[in-house]
Amino acid sequence: MSTSSRRISTFTIISVAVVLFANSVVVHGADWPIYRGPQHNGITSETDWVADFPATGPTQLWKKSIGIGFSTMTISDGRVYAMGNSGKSGPNANQDTVFCFDANTGKEIWKHTYSCPLEPKYYEGGTLSTPIVDGKVVYSISKMGHLFCLDAATGSVTWQKNMNKDLGFKLPTWHFSGSPLVVGNMLILNLGDAGVALNKTNGNAIWDNGKGICGYATPVPYTMEGQKCVAIFGASHIMGVRISDGKLLWKSFFENKHKVSAADPIIVGNEVFVSNGYNYGCAKYKVNGSNVETLWKNKNMRNQMNCSMYWKGYLYGFDETKLTCLDFKDGSIKWTEGSLGKGALMMSADGRMIIISDKGELAIANADPEKFDIISRAQILPRSKCWTTPILANGKIYTRNANGDMVCVDVSG
Repeated sequence: MSTSSRRISTFTIISVAVVLFANSVVVHGADWPIYRGPQHNGITSETDWVADFPATGPTQLWKKSIGIGFSTMTISDGRVYAMGNSGKSGPNANQDTVFCFDANTGKEIWKHTYSCPLEPKYYEGGTLSTPIVDGKVVYSISKMGHLFCLDAATGSVTWQKNMNKDLGFKLPTWHFSGSPLVVGNMLILNLGDAGVALNKTNGNAIWDNGKGICGYATPVPYTMEGQKCVAIFGASHIMGVRISDGKLLWKSFFENKHKVSAADPIIVGNEVFVSNGYNYGCAKYKVNGSNVETLWKNKNMRNQMNCSMYWKGYLYGFDETKLTCLDFKDGSIKWTEGSLGKGALMMSADGRMIIISDKGELAIANADPEKFDIISRAQILPRSKCWTTPILANGKIYTRNANGDMVCVDVSG
């Protein structure tokens, strides 16, 4: 099809704003109320923080034991929200807990506990999705389908649903793991064939796209031709869905082993990047209306769980056990770094990467397509599995491991 015969759809995603304004202002502090942050891209607007720390690491402000799991933390209005599971044994076995801590001191403000099995499946088990804050409420999802709307101040239950029993969605092989997304009055979840939208005030269904097996990624919002949409990474497809009515706008098959689509899609302009592990790799698509064109596809970035970062024309992420930089234009490898294992990362709006290794080592590096430009690194967690994205918020870095060791360290400027 010729270029002139195509109707070119222009995508915009809020994350681009962060890139455009990077290095232009110093931002002294920023909350992180949802998974992947307010811009849905893993980049915080905060830039006034200290990246250069001694080999002993930045000062630890507090630590907690939050239970087994891989959920990351959210930070809003001076509070930190986290999740974990109590494990398979003991008097309080097989319970999930949503915690609320004081962000500065670590003092527990409230906790909400409910029955949920540990369900280890070739990994430690425990919680997977991340609680999110929307004004005065917190939404959380368990791996078995418990969906809660909690009062952010007290932890009391405003409403609850079971995604299996109440909503009729099938439990995927590796359990529910995508985090909730709030857009307007809707709570959007990666459930079924192509997502579901609930009324965020009561949990009643607004639309859904079938009850099939879902993927594991979190919905990513974007705008197309003035319409608010979400990208849904399903079990075997990447899709664009209109938020107002759930209409499927475009769809492309993406082959993957075990139907594990866990890393959130990245949208830049009208181009969409997706990736998964198990040696299947990644692809970049160009979306024009309902048409999807494959621009490139290779095995240079295999994000099994955690998302890559897009920064100034390049991707930074974990290709299985190697931190890797790809050229977004053609998918070619710029460099790899193998000392961090299968870690996770986020970024600040001045191009500094906050990385946690799979053994709990914190590393700070500049996003540089020419080399792995390390600034500082230090062991800040016990040396056990750590696959959870670290969070920078208001001059502090919060991170955890699978066993539930959670620390808060000071990087304030």
